[in-house]
Amino acid sequence: MSPPLKISPCWNSETPLPESSRETPRSWSIIVHGGAKAITPEQEEAHRSGCLLALSAGSAILEAGGSAVDAVEMAIRALEDDPTFNAGYGAVLNARGEVECDAAIMDGSDLSVGGVAAVSTLRHPISVAAAMLAETPVLLVGRGAECFARDHGGELCAPSDLVVARPGDRGCDTVGCVALDRHGHVAAGTSTGGLAGSPQGRVGDSPLPGCGLYADDAVGAVSLSGDGESLIRATLAARLIHSLEAVAPDAAIDLCLARLAEVGGKAGLIVIDADGRVGWGHNSPQFAVAHAASGRAARAFIERAQDAPGDFA
Repeated sequence: MSPPLKISPCWNSETPLPESSRETPRSWSIIVHGGAKAITPEQEEAHRSGCLLALSAGSAILEAGGSAVDAVEMAIRALEDDPTFNAGYGAVLNARGEVECDAAIMDGSDLSVGGVAAVSTLRHPISVAAAMLAETPVLLVGRGAECFARDHGGELCAPSDLVVARPGDRGCDTVGCVALDRHGHVAAGTSTGGLAGSPQGRVGDSPLPGCGLYADDAVGAVSLSGDGESLIRATLAARLIHSLEAVAPDAAIDLCLARLAEVGGKAGLIVIDADGRVGWGHNSPQFAVAHAASGRAARAFIERAQDAPGDFA
């Protein structure tokens, strides 16, 4: 296996913080997920520890006063590095035996979006998506996305470097993160290694704003995982954001899962609203999630029933 080209991520402990970081610190919140799917008992610990490691990467940025966008990117990079999850290193093969990964990130402060789809040579698709936030296009696909990555210092690798053999894994899940920083800004991100055995060129909900993710400082941020075609048909991320305008996160999730039942399909949803309230839910067998906030310890779960509402509301 040839090692991927290395570049420095966009944030580190010496990155200058904005002047607003000198103001009285506000609370931050973050939640990550490792995909809505069936998780066997022997896989549970790997999913919990992987989510906690990603959560730690994002939390460190938020605690230091960094941005929600940077926190989301760094948390998802950690998930893309973990072969437990179907994203980055851990991708699956389509019907032609090819890798096709998707990723997107959205900044709630200005509604900018960056996304890539059907890429096979990007070690960290989420970082290429983040590099697109300042660009006019919202979504680049295939060779165009890979050319953009090459021109902007993206980490390149051979497609085979991303594949991990997991017998029986359909790869129908997505990793994701949402965060609220000390400056009141939210961000959301997703990344997936695709759907095993799918047609060449198939793109699911993950890189599509309003389907797999959305972020708006006025309302909150959401990231989804599950049966991509069903999430697209229901524009479920958009529906979740609209519900957050009227009800609390858990109630909004319940409304969206009820709507999804009319369309059909399995999903997992994570939410942080503009007030920093965290919510999550799923109708899939399991949904690996970890969350934390300023002044509140990190915790990880495999099913929503394990997490008492009062622990994070």
